[in-house]
Amino acid sequence: MKSKQIKIALRNCGHIDPEDLSDYIARDGYKALSTTLSGSRETVVQTIIKSGLRGRGGGGFPTGKKWELAAAVKGDKKYVICNADEGDPGAFMDRSVLEGDPHSVLEAMAVCGYAIGADEGYIYIRAEYPLAIKRLKIAMAQAKEAGLLGQNILGTGFNFEIGLKYGAGAFVCGEETALIKSMEGNRGEPIMKPPYPAQKGFMGKPTNVNNVETFANIPAIINKGADWFASIGTEGSKGTKVFALAGKVKNVGLVEVPMGTTLRELIFDIGGGIVGGKKFKAAQTGGPSGGCLTEKHLDTPIDYESLKAAGSMMGSGGLIVMDEDNCMPAVAQFYLDFTVEESCGKCVPCREGNKVLYQILNKITHGNGTLEDLKKLKDLSEIIKSTSLCGLGQTAPNPVLSTLNNFYDEYYEHVVEKKCRAKVCRALIKYIIIPDKCVGCGACKRACPAEAISGEIKQKHLIDQDKCIKCGACYQKCKFNAIIIE
Repeated sequence: MKSKQIKIALRNCGHIDPEDLSDYIARDGYKALSTTLSGSRETVVQTIIKSGLRGRGGGGFPTGKKWELAAAVKGDKKYVICNADEGDPGAFMDRSVLEGDPHSVLEAMAVCGYAIGADEGYIYIRAEYPLAIKRLKIAMAQAKEAGLLGQNILGTGFNFEIGLKYGAGAFVCGEETALIKSMEGNRGEPIMKPPYPAQKGFMGKPTNVNNVETFANIPAIINKGADWFASIGTEGSKGTKVFALAGKVKNVGLVEVPMGTTLRELIFDIGGGIVGGKKFKAAQTGGPSGGCLTEKHLDTPIDYESLKAAGSMMGSGGLIVMDEDNCMPAVAQFYLDFTVEESCGKCVPCREGNKVLYQILNKITHGNGTLEDLKKLKDLSEIIKSTSLCGLGQTAPNPVLSTLNNFYDEYYEHVVEKKCRAKVCRALIKYIIIPDKCVGCGACKRACPAEAISGEIKQKHLIDQDKCIKCGACYQKCKFNAIIIE
């Protein structure tokens, strides 16, 4: 439903040719930069502060305050960095902005450069985004030729150059200090803060880092005013947020809604509800670092504070919808598998602790877990959250804790009753042939790679549970609904 959406970050996507500067200019492109360069740096910073814009990359730090900190630091050289290292599974918000409206990010970076006193910026973008890279290069060349980037922009004496730095797809490099280390040619690992990047960042110089979606809001705020932006959203979370709806929802894709929109509106009104008429079970917000929200959270307003209170987080905007066919211990294991793989390994709690969490979850989903393991999961998760060095480790246990809190009965069934109600965990299910429905066609027997099915043609068949590898081939081949999963 379009009526529930307000497009700010995505305002130009689909409406302009991203490779044609004149299209962008026709929709007030670079007007914000022109306005900015005719005023004072302090005015720009105060406008962003007053707007209430918060970082859209996950942390939610007030953007204007971040600019103010960088502007206050004295230095002969400063940098502006755009974080385009979008690593959440199922997330493609930043990619869509860069592919559909690259000039909005370039313009915003130049505005930021003027505000904090920087003359150079970089976009740190993952190399897996070739179309976004291509269009950024075209946009940078066009802007420079038009006098909108480079030396003496619009004849004001302000200089600002933008370059690209490529990432290799490490999830941890979404954290600003790890990103900066990677840009400098080092291993992408976070460092202790303070000093913050605003004090000592890229090449040891004061640096401001914002993500793509944050920058995409800047020109609209300058053009329409801080009060206009602040009138959208909630008291503590202003403006809109772009979400990547994915999973068991009818209408998948990008949506942009005002902060404070409920999960119910997002999934059922805009998303069209659950595929196949299945029952809604959970929604994972915030990507692998977020948490699973349940039916009782459907009327929770989507803003930074409300999501945190519910045991999840905003993150960069990934939202994966699950139905009754999803197993929650298996979901937690999936996300832990990702974070274990993406950990840089610098600190022990994240490097070793998350591996242990994964191993415990693996025991549970294979039918070998105990009630003591459930206690270990909770205790270890709390330790990892409070002792890890960076945001990756500090939030990695969120899927474990949220599923434990909201779906403890499923964990209990796995470890005590040795059952998986969603019939996802292979070790906890059985394929059984119903004698009254079996016609002896032999289709299941021919499909079985383990030769676990016996029976002659036109006679009842039987599955040897000791031989069955639970691949499901027999279940898929049976045309008579004679095989069930228990």
